Amino acid sequence: MLRITDPRIGVPTDATPARRGLTRVEAHVPRPDTTGLRVLLVADVLVRALELGGTPVWTVLTGAADHTELRARARALGIRPFEEERDSGTGLGEAQVLHVLGLGGEAAGGLRVEVAPVDDESGAQDEESASALRLALLARPRREPLRLAAADLADAEEKLRRWRGAVAAWATKPSGPIPDPVRDQLRAAWEDDLDVPAVLGVLRKVATSGTVPDGARFETYAYADRLLGLELTRDIGREGPV
Repeated sequence: MLRITDPRIGVPTDATPARRGLTRVEAHVPRPDTTGLRVLLVADVLVRALELGGTPVWTVLTGAADHTELRARARALGIRPFEEERDSGTGLGEAQVLHVLGLGGEAAGGLRVEVAPVDDESGAQDEESASALRLALLARPRREPLRLAAADLADAEEKLRRWRGAVAAWATKPSGPIPDPVRDQLRAAWEDDLDVPAVLGVLRKVATSGTVPDGARFETYAYADRLLGLELTRDIGREGPV
């Protein structure tokens, strides 16, 4: 079960109600800058983690009056749409509320999922390097401030190129189940306060493992990508170098 460490409480707390009732994830984004995008991205991954655990989720975006620019950047990064606060009514009887917000942000009730700011010096063009930006933002613990340079995006683009190429090659091999220890490591990582860097660490180990068959590597990466949203299976079936 996913557990979140709210800094006000200081101990891991169940992110879902005991009977799997509706959970509201509310993203507080006052500005459409890269810090705001990081907050919304963490909220997106949080929703994915909850849904993988079988929890019904209702998403709400709050903060600035006009989210047009933010939504455009979010679409480029593969972030699924959140409802506007003004359209959300008074609630749907949710049993749990999770607030995703920047450090020092304000929200009443529920659990807080805090996200540190980004000093973005990358000059990223989201439409051209969206997945690389997504990976660069996810690769560091969410509570750590992030300085994002052009070199960081280049590194992320190269990592994605290698992973997608490997996944496309593994997909041509006989399929195999995800080894139970690997599945357990993945779930333990994201269920421990949404530790996405640890999930990426598991994938790096699987890529170089001498015991995981190629077909099982493919299944592992495809499964983890349901959380990560990095389009790791994008190059399957493509001709030529990837």
